[in-house]
Amino acid sequence: MKIIACGSVPTIVASDSYFTGRVTQNPIVEAEAPARLRAASVSFEPGARTHWHTHPLGQTLFVVSGAGLVQSWGGPVREIRAGDTVWFSPGEKHWHGAGPETAMTHIAMQEALDGSPVDWLEPVSDAQYGG
Repeated sequence: MKIIACGSVPTIVASDSYFTGRVTQNPIVEAEAPARLRAASVSFEPGARTHWHTHPLGQTLFVVSGAGLVQSWGGPVREIRAGDTVWFSPGEKHWHGAGPETAMTHIAMQEALDGSPVDWLEPVSDAQYGG
């Protein structure tokens, strides 16, 4: 058993190499092999969002607070709210973030394949974000 005490892992300000706007991440778990689970609480200020990306084994988001937006490549921008769960299939190109006027926090859960849980791609343009 391993207990990670609240406050013992520092909050990370997300890199603008992968996010637009102010985003903070609070790691929850990065399981040791052979387990592959990675999870973090991710908070987006209004207008903030990820870049386009994929996950080799898929991703689950559970919205904890606020309201945000998600989109899969070629699909419509969709609204998500506290209590919603979103599943992205392995390799599905997508982005997620806060709404234009609302903050949003979600728990992001994904597994790593060969040590990598995500493949980052290009930024989401303002036109794409606006739907």
